[in-house]
Amino acid sequence: MELNFAGTDLCAINGTRSAPDARYDVVVVGAGCSGTAAAIAAATAGSSVLLVDENPVSGALMGNDVPLYFGGRMTAATQNSERMLEAIFMSAPALEQAMEAGVEVLLGTSAWGVYRNGPGVSSLPEQVVGLADASRSWLVGFERIVLATGARDLALAFPGWNQPGVMGAAALRMLLTRYDAFAGRRVLVLGSHDLALESALLAHDRGLKVAGLVEVRDAPQGSADLVAQVAAAGIAIHCGQTIALAKGGIEGVEAATLSSGEVILCDTICMAVGLVPSIELVDAMHGPRTLIATRGGYIPAGEETVSAVGSCAGLADTGFDHIAYRMDWVRALSDVSADDTIVCQCEEVTRADLLGVQPPNYLARPAPMCARSLETLLVDGPANPDQIKRLTRAGMGVCQGRRCRDQVAMLLAIAADRPFGTIPLATHRAPVRPIPLKIMADWHESEAMSAAWDVWFGIPTQWVPVEDIGTPHEDEHRAMLYTGMYE
Repeated sequence: MELNFAGTDLCAINGTRSAPDARYDVVVVGAGCSGTAAAIAAATAGSSVLLVDENPVSGALMGNDVPLYFGGRMTAATQNSERMLEAIFMSAPALEQAMEAGVEVLLGTSAWGVYRNGPGVSSLPEQVVGLADASRSWLVGFERIVLATGARDLALAFPGWNQPGVMGAAALRMLLTRYDAFAGRRVLVLGSHDLALESALLAHDRGLKVAGLVEVRDAPQGSADLVAQVAAAGIAIHCGQTIALAKGGIEGVEAATLSSGEVILCDTICMAVGLVPSIELVDAMHGPRTLIATRGGYIPAGEETVSAVGSCAGLADTGFDHIAYRMDWVRALSDVSADDTIVCQCEEVTRADLLGVQPPNYLARPAPMCARSLETLLVDGPANPDQIKRLTRAGMGVCQGRRCRDQVAMLLAIAADRPFGTIPLATHRAPVRPIPLKIMADWHESEAMSAAWDVWFGIPTQWVPVEDIGTPHEDEHRAMLYTGMYE
């Protein structure tokens, strides 16, 4: 064996990645109206196109409120994968048009990450998207990716919200229209902007009893036409109030108490204060984003090979300030929420834990930690949700922060007396969907990659034979390790 200092480092990670399992000119993530239309347009223009959609979502994911805030209000029908798949095709006839146009369609398939060469990554043969279904995970190369991931539910905490029956407006629509699998009967809607008004009318049209709408501001916030339709349906809008408590039993919500003291019977409380553009993949690939209050929050800023369509690119801009409206709701709910109100359901982080920056209850809390608070952190600069997440575990649960990420940022902004946009959202990291490790680990890697794993751990002395330590041969081993040139 002798050193060879010429050529490329054989132990460098560059060039060791195997080619992706497949490659397409265009990959579209999300098979809603916008995503399907984008896929058909690309295929018609002669591109090879892959269209993926995570629906039908498994009952297990729904139970964890992924990707939407289902709140335990889905029927047992969601456990039947064949029925769910049939429901998808029945509710989305454009999928057949896409397949006729030459688009390859994969349903029940999540896009969990996008990787491109750049800072921190330089070993990929090309840009790839990570996909996973119920049995496997694989990488697909692409020239251009279109994100049509829609918008997710905004969840806000109040006393009693951490029980079955509190859910989001997008999840309610999904269960009522796409899956026909909603388990509730009597719905109370929070909010009065267009989303809330449309949710109430949809529930009413589907034969459900709408117990009313609750609005923190002094007047309904939605369009006059929708407000008139709600009034014509005999649905009351309780303005200048908020929800103070959700009372429940063995099956979840049974009644809601308003800040006025009025008790309203219901088995479902629909959080319809707002929708948030789903930009998890953008964040995971470190893509640019911008905050536009009238478009629903943070939206993709646009790139050459990445584009966003539909609600993922932002809500319809009607001039309504969604951020100010949500902050009014958070302030109102904070006024009626005690310190022990749960903010992060997965990790059981309370308001006091969050603002006191305390570790989770299942860990010890020594005196130095008990002395810590948000005020002590603010001395060093603006609050950062990623730092708060590491210290309290808020947002680190199985739902991946979908129930608490946005409200944590809003609560921190209020506590720090700073505008919402100055407090960043906690970052999204791949995988952006909960995926079993057995699926993620079932990958094939090249021999070149397998051969150099030990070198990449970066502990030089572990490859020096014991008998050579302390001798002139130790430096020879180190030289061979650092150059990676064994012949």
